[in-house]
Parts: sequence; C-alpha cells; structure tokens
Amino acid sequence: MGDFQDTVDRVEIEALRGEYTDAAMMRDYDRLALLFTPDGALRMPNIPAELEGQEAIRAWGRRVPDFVDFLVQNTHPGIIRLDGDTASGRAYMSEVGRTRDGRGGLNYAIYHDRYQRTGDGWKFAERVYEVRYEDTSPLAGSPPRAAEGS
Repeated sequence: MGDFQDTVDRVEIEALRGEYTDAAMMRDYDRLALLFTPDGALRMPNIPAELEGQEAIRAWGRRVPDFVDFLVQNTHPGIIRLDGDTASGRAYMSEVGRTRDGRGGLNYAIYHDRYQRTGDGWKFAERVYEVRYEDTSPLAGSPPRAAEGS
C-alpha cells in the first residue's frame, strides 16, 4: 500500500480511538462493543475485567452505571504501527472518576491496542488497559448538578 493509504489508515484508527472515548463518556456500550471485532477483547487488569467478544463488552457496559457515578476520560494520541490489514498502537489516557461507593481518583494509563481492518473499517482486536499512575485521594470537586426546577 502506498503512502496515501497509510495516511488514511492512521486517520481511521485515530477516529476509532476517538469513537471509543466518546462511547465510554456517553455510556453507549452498545456502540462501544461494535468498535471491536466479534471476538475482540477488552482487558482491564486493574479493575479486574477480562472481556472477550462484543456481547461480553456490551453486558459489562450495562452494569457500569451500577458502580460508576461518573468518569471523565481524555485520550491523547500515541503511536500507530501499520502492517497491512492489522496494526498495533498505544493511546495515552488521563481519567478522573468516582464509584457509587464514594471511591474516586485520578489516573494516567496506556491502552495497548491491536487493530484489524474489516469490511466495516478498522476495529479493535484487543485493547489492554495499563494504569501507570493512580491517585486515590478524595476528589475535591464533583460533577455539576442540575439546577433546581430545571
């Protein structure tokens, strides 16, 4: 493939990573699951969660509101290495959030990714979340609450 196709592939993979963050922030786990290949895996050892396949990812997402009060996730671009119809890469994360039981914190992490070109575009074949820094100090702030009567 030529340089133009490499550029297109990189833009499409970056869009996939952005779509993932948007789906997570909007709690749209049906959409998030579809960003993976049918047998794709989402691994988050710190939680711990080992999710294999779109339905496992979707089912886990349905439970997230039961234990997560809020989560703000920011993705920072990382490397993408293309290899034909597969690719690998990393995306860097900063997150702040709080669980329903009041535990909160800030972390910085890396997603180690494997991507697969499909008939529907690039998808995650595997996404592994590695926390590099975690601050579990009580959060000083909170999400804004709707004004009374609105």
